[in-house]
Amino acid sequence: MSSAVQDLLNILDLEPLEVNLFRGRSPQVGWQRVFGGQVIGQALVAAVRTVETRPPHSLHAYFLLPGDPKVPIIYDVDRMRDGKSFTTRRVTARQHGHPIFSMLVSFHTDEPGLDHQAKMPDVPPPENLPSETEMREKLMPMMPDPVRRYYERERPIELRPVEFERYLGKKIPGGQFNIWIRTTGKLPDLPAIHQCVLAYASDMMLLDTALTPHGRTLFEKEFLAASLDHALWLHRPFRADDWLLYAQDSPNLHGSRGYARGLIFKRDGTLVASVAQEGLVRQRRET
Repeated sequence: MSSAVQDLLNILDLEPLEVNLFRGRSPQVGWQRVFGGQVIGQALVAAVRTVETRPPHSLHAYFLLPGDPKVPIIYDVDRMRDGKSFTTRRVTARQHGHPIFSMLVSFHTDEPGLDHQAKMPDVPPPENLPSETEMREKLMPMMPDPVRRYYERERPIELRPVEFERYLGKKIPGGQFNIWIRTTGKLPDLPAIHQCVLAYASDMMLLDTALTPHGRTLFEKEFLAASLDHALWLHRPFRADDWLLYAQDSPNLHGSRGYARGLIFKRDGTLVASVAQEGLVRQRRET
């Protein structure tokens, strides 16, 4: 297992403080605020640890205040409902005495019934795309400094973007952005770990899709960005350490708020999850 994946698992392994109360910590890597995917993943871990009989199938979250990476985050779980078919939890994350994040999680066991799903986009497989090593060697010298610094760091999630030319300023017709993702090492077999890791990864790059139709990227210094809300639906079983295609697009950008959505597929075309997010996409203005 890579050290970055082990670090991610350590981040998701919350410390129990009391019944329904957990403490999470942030990696000390010099970030000015906590990565939103980390808070989503940790909050889902807290909720899952209070439910023994059912897996999660959806979560809906709001980011209230920026997280401070220098201090722990306290996760308070409210056991709202334990029904015959569904279980509901509300998780509130707090720092410095204030709520910084709120999330509802619903749990349900699959039942027999009709079945259909969206079709996976026809894109090249990850093996036919530049690896991260090739990205570093061939493309990074042409990338803007923020993009290059991002790809230079060791990360627990490997990314292979299909339309990687967008980082070089190319406008993508239709604004679609497809990216293959997986952890950089094997994960334990427990399904809940894969669900929480995917929740963590689902916040990566999604809001940036709002700028794809404009040939721009949030790596540019001109933009300030922050997630406002986030929703994730888990449809079918998967492994987060196998390649997953994150097919993203952005139907709307208006009023400095970008709306982006994504479908996540296994390599065989099975739809495993859906994601939606609205975030602040603000251009810096000269005073």
